[in-house]
Amino acid sequence: MQVQTENIILKKTIEFSLLAIEYVELFESHKRYVIARQLLRSATSIGANVHEAQNAESKADFIHKFKIAAKEVEETKYWLVLCNESNLYPDCRQLVDKLHEIDKIITKIISTSKAG
Repeated sequence: MQVQTENIILKKTIEFSLLAIEYVELFESHKRYVIARQLLRSATSIGANVHEAQNAESKADFIHKFKIAAKEVEETKYWLVLCNESNLYPDCRQLVDKLHEIDKIITKIISTSKAG
């Protein structure tokens, strides 16, 4: 029997997406739809691309999907900076911290995949 190891990046991106959904729902309850939509799209796209990479057709495809996820991380950072700098939005430090963890893991996966 083979022991299944936990895929930490899959777990972290799901957790992050769920937190982002909860955070965005706070915006929508105050009718702040513009940033809510942008943040939700980029935040959940990180995990979607990471998950898609799990069934990549090749190593190059795997790396490409993780690079897309890295771009979505950067866009999500931007929206969270706007939320953080504005007095109109709730505290987003928990999301920022979790996004930083995901960013480090994605960066490491990309560099390791390129080297190997």
